[in-house]
Amino acid sequence: MTLPVTPSFSLEGRRALVTGAGRGIGLAAAAALAQAGAEVTLVARTASEIEAAEAELEAAGHKAQAVTLDVSDLAAVSAFFESRDPFHVLVNNAGTNRPKPMWDASEDDFDAVLGLNVKSAFFVAQACVKRMMGTGTQGSLIHMGSQMGHVGGPNRSLYCASKWAMEGMNKAFALDLAPHGIRSNTIAPTFIETPLTRPFFEDEAFRASVLSKIKLGRIGQPEDLMGAVLFLACDASALMTGTSLVVDGGWTAE
Repeated sequence: MTLPVTPSFSLEGRRALVTGAGRGIGLAAAAALAQAGAEVTLVARTASEIEAAEAELEAAGHKAQAVTLDVSDLAAVSAFFESRDPFHVLVNNAGTNRPKPMWDASEDDFDAVLGLNVKSAFFVAQACVKRMMGTGTQGSLIHMGSQMGHVGGPNRSLYCASKWAMEGMNKAFALDLAPHGIRSNTIAPTFIETPLTRPFFEDEAFRASVLSKIKLGRIGQPEDLMGAVLFLACDASALMTGTSLVVDGGWTAE
């Protein structure tokens, strides 16, 4: 009898890109990929954060490069991908939120949330796969969605609209890209404690309402997503495309 061999979780020899990589979920994703052996490019608008992350990763013996890039500048995004070797892994993580009741949402709010979470995510993925397809490079796109791309939530109309859109885009991407050996999936986290979200949890009523929905009884941490990022990036998930890994502590099970 020959025992099956688990597909490799190693990313040695692969190039990965993470947007919004300076802190929180993006930084955790970059660390997960680097620790698995990938050469990671960290992208964000704020140079100081990604440069500090690059230094820490390199000090730990990993391969990392910081590049300052505003993913809402589509011309700059296109030029960035055209000027570099193709990536094997993209973590489409840059995003924003402006929580408020739907009747208070302004056109500026709409454009800010949908512009970054949908438009920028779409064209970052497009520019990435054009370079991959042009060189015959196979790989994995990982889009950072949300449990709010599977359910609704109060004061989250714009965010839900953007994350449901991402889920639809992801499924269509998967169908377009499958013949080229490029997979596309989302990760859908529950509330994760990051520098962006931490101020919200100082409101005890809000914190209690969130914890009442997370059946495992705690707020998520960036580390809770690192395994999902690595899994979708590596050969262990080679038959997965067009779907979503929901990392929500049971929120959407009810």
